[in-house]
Amino acid sequence: MKKPTEKEVQESIETILKDTASYTTSLNYAFNYCIAAKCTTGHELKVQCLYILNNIFHWKHPKAKEVKEVLKSFAKAC
Repeated sequence: MKKPTEKEVQESIETILKDTASYTTSLNYAFNYCIAAKCTTGHELKVQCLYILNNIFHWKHPKAKEVKEVLKSFAKAC
């Protein structure tokens, strides 16, 4: 996968934030990292992606695999 743009990362984060049903289970900590990532760029966004990835391990969503891949690719490329 090519390096995702910051816009693609932000869209993936929006997907996580829209899954309100999972806030109290698999996204309980990731939610706050997603909110923090909304107003970051560059290296700070990479760091937030790593925090988010560590906290969405058990997240079940139709787009979960795609979202994780975008975040992982962005973190690796930066």
